[in-house]
Amino acid sequence: MSTTTTETRSPVSRHEHPHSTDGAHPQGTVRILGVLLRQRMRRDRWQLLIWILCIALLALFSASSIQTTYGDAAGRADLVKLAIANPAILILRGLPQGTGLASVTFFEIFTFLALLAGLMSTFLAVRHSRAEEESGRAELVASTPAARILPTVATLTHGVLANVVLAVLTGLGFIAAGLPATGSFVAGAAVGGAGIAFLAVGLLLAQLMMSSRGANGFASAIVVLAYVLRGIGDATGTVTGDGNHMISAWPTWLSPIGWGEQMAAYTANDWRPLLLDLGLAAVLMVIVFALQSVRDSGAGLIPERAGRRDARAALNGPFGLAWRLQWPTILGWTVGGLFTGLLAGSLGSVVSSAVADDPGLANIRTAIGSIGSGGSGPLTQVFVAAIFSLAGVLAAACATQVAIRLRQEEAAGAAEVLMSTPLSRVRWLFEFLLVGVIAIVLVLVAAAVAAGLSAVSAGEDASIINDSFAAAAAQLPVGLVYLGVLALVFVVLPRLTIPLAWTLLGLGAFAGIFGGLIGLPDWAHDLSPFSHVPVVVGTVDWTGGYWMFGIAIVATAAAAALIRRRDFAIG
Repeated sequence: MSTTTTETRSPVSRHEHPHSTDGAHPQGTVRILGVLLRQRMRRDRWQLLIWILCIALLALFSASSIQTTYGDAAGRADLVKLAIANPAILILRGLPQGTGLASVTFFEIFTFLALLAGLMSTFLAVRHSRAEEESGRAELVASTPAARILPTVATLTHGVLANVVLAVLTGLGFIAAGLPATGSFVAGAAVGGAGIAFLAVGLLLAQLMMSSRGANGFASAIVVLAYVLRGIGDATGTVTGDGNHMISAWPTWLSPIGWGEQMAAYTANDWRPLLLDLGLAAVLMVIVFALQSVRDSGAGLIPERAGRRDARAALNGPFGLAWRLQWPTILGWTVGGLFTGLLAGSLGSVVSSAVADDPGLANIRTAIGSIGSGGSGPLTQVFVAAIFSLAGVLAAACATQVAIRLRQEEAAGAAEVLMSTPLSRVRWLFEFLLVGVIAIVLVLVAAAVAAGLSAVSAGEDASIINDSFAAAAAQLPVGLVYLGVLALVFVVLPRLTIPLAWTLLGLGAFAGIFGGLIGLPDWAHDLSPFSHVPVVVGTVDWTGGYWMFGIAIVATAAAAALIRRRDFAIG
């Protein structure tokens, strides 16, 4: 009996057990890792392509635009002088390291590129870890010879390769703009190094949080916190040498983005701070693998707050449910609008005062006008209108996430369950879109209130409050057109909603805000809703706004008419 039992179990032990000797053999492990890595590359091929190309092109076009706007040494000296004299600009930009074209380019754009690399990497990390556990796919993969550790190794390898490619293409973008090759690759490595550090942060938070939404939110907050810490360190730094260089204070050394700054591309070209990025990633990954080996699949080390025994009365209808599902995201974008408004109001007053004190800085107006709407008028008003282009991007991003939430509810099967009640599809769609409209308004109102009050507290006339609300109202059509068009995309092409949503937002923001600055053809620039935002400085022309209102209404009506005629797209 025992012999028969042993003979019966041995084939299972060798070929079917998830921890079989085939999976443990080095060749088998490499083969499985290769399969997992290819799966991740295939799944992310369009998302990563868009992220990496946009960051690299932003590096290229930024360098070209700075050369066009500040081609002479006097113009660059004015810019650095203004930045060093005003800490708010240092928080927003970076650490000045001279007036050369290459060093000014690195000062102007690096921190933003590193911020984007951090977001790209954390989203990638959570998508292939915590989100996979939420869907149940991670448990299925763990039942194969891949077990539980190899998928994490594959995700780490995938993220590192993505950041290496990003580093190389960013360096090539700077080189294509005519900057020195050595410094360009140092700058690219600084961007990629920050991305690798945040990749490990994302993987760690995927171990700690119970949901992918929580992990993504926490990771994004850490990336932004790193940006702010770097800004505080730069703003409180000390001026050295000829007055065109600065040494950052200690808060900068708490941030992976700050470590990239310390590489001082195009000046010192110091590779040593890159070791801090790689060292942080290595330490965090040791913790990740330790937690991964003992944690239950699907569990998080930080438990979610227990829900109420009985639902609130507000959840009796689809609007209350839609709001409950999305209020944390809306709150996050609203806080972003608040900070954007604070920057617009306080920094606008600072720039206006600096130009009034030093007429030699008057050419700064041209650069400010190229950021967004431009126009002529009081410089503070011009600056607020220009910076509100960023508030418009936040409002459109909030609308984008509403459309994405529609798709997520449908894909998970939750929408189909709701449709089994007397609730109609059209009402379900409209209730979500109503939440989207409210979210857009909240983001813009928060930005307007913060901009107006901060400008008044800095000594501006109270009329700037009206100007801030006018600038916010000008951005409203952009958010609504994204909400309506993406609702139509959700109805017609449900499975492409998420990638198309972020692609349309990214391309629209890039072409609309930076298109004129980098010399895009008029037809490409005009495709972006952001290029048709009414200019609220001087004579206001609302033609573009009216067209966007019309497009939003037509797209929403088409979505409502078509949603009744299609099946649910589950999964």
